[in-house]
Amino acid sequence: MGKSLKNYTLKYLVYILLVIIAVWAGLFYAVILDEVYDNVDDGLKNQKINIIREVYADSTLLQTKAFGINQFKITPTDTLLKENRFTKEMIYMEYDDELEPYRVLRTGFYAPNGHPYALEIRTSTVEEDDFRINLTISLLALYIMVLITIYVVNSYVLTKALKPLKDIIDYLQSYRFGSRQDTNTVTSKVSEFSILNVKIQEMITRNEALFDRQKVFIENASHELQTPLAITINKLELLLEDPNLNEKQVTEINETKKSLHRMVSLNRSLLMLSKIDNRQFEETSLVSFNQVFEELNEDFKEILEYKNITLHYTDSGRFELQSNKNLINVLLSNLLRNAIRYNKDNGQINVSITQNEVKIGNSSHLPPLNPTIIFERFYKYSQNQNSTGLGLSIVESIIKTYPELSIDYRYEEDMHVFTLKKY
Repeated sequence: MGKSLKNYTLKYLVYILLVIIAVWAGLFYAVILDEVYDNVDDGLKNQKINIIREVYADSTLLQTKAFGINQFKITPTDTLLKENRFTKEMIYMEYDDELEPYRVLRTGFYAPNGHPYALEIRTSTVEEDDFRINLTISLLALYIMVLITIYVVNSYVLTKALKPLKDIIDYLQSYRFGSRQDTNTVTSKVSEFSILNVKIQEMITRNEALFDRQKVFIENASHELQTPLAITINKLELLLEDPNLNEKQVTEINETKKSLHRMVSLNRSLLMLSKIDNRQFEETSLVSFNQVFEELNEDFKEILEYKNITLHYTDSGRFELQSNKNLINVLLSNLLRNAIRYNKDNGQINVSITQNEVKIGNSSHLPPLNPTIIFERFYKYSQNQNSTGLGLSIVESIIKTYPELSIDYRYEEDMHVFTLKKY
């Protein structure tokens, strides 16, 4: 099942924010560190001016040849370094008992006596490792807070903004052709939603009109076909009583009669499919599949005995569904007919019913079937001329009528097994 539009949008916001904050964190880290060093360097340059001024006032400072409390030293040199050179160095700190980052300024100046001297000034700077850790923690906390804020705002704003779309989707999910539901009246200030709603209503109106015309045509065509087919079959039966017919003529008439009976069966199946698709079985009650099957078992007993097929029935629970009993009768009847028609001599049928499952399995000479196409209309997995290829299509149409039902086909232990499940 797909994600909701709200969560789908939030997912991409999370990814984009993660990238943006990571890039921003890197830039922020570089800018802040550069600003820190810039400020430290300005302080060191200012300190340089003050030290040189003090040297001209007190020449004894020229003897400061080691770093002390003031963190500078002056040493004689032969080559005067005129520019300011800044470096970053790791210097041992006794308090922390570890190396810490320092900023060092190296430069030169002429003393009052005219001799060149080298000046080194150092000062402690920010610990980059700690700075990176603290920055990462802070940004992570910020990221989480931003996500929470976006999720809360998203939930409220998008839920409210997309409510018309949700209403349209709910209407479409509950809509069934021929159900004559009231026209959906979704109102929205968003023009796209309003246009979508109008176009959907226009489409439904057109489809309903086409649906009605198709239903009437199929029903009329099926009923009109039944009468001439029945008359033709009766005339052929009367013709068979003629004693002047030879054996070849009798055989041909019987073949013609079989073809007409097949047309009658096909016509009835198509009419049944049309009625199912047109939702003409809306009356429902709590139907027990166990009871329906037991009634069918009595009806099929003679056929089972004639074909020498053994039926094993296991009742382990009441499989009940709010449905139309006639449809359930057709559903189980088609599955049972299918199990008998494609069974083998001295074969068997296993039927088990539990509270949430109905299994009908049959032995057969046929190999495993393709579950992706066996429910297609007019698909026949054998050359049985008496089959219309619509039995399993009718089963699938009935299953689609009840969303809480599903059907599954499997080949298990040399048996073709159809399983009805209830959610």
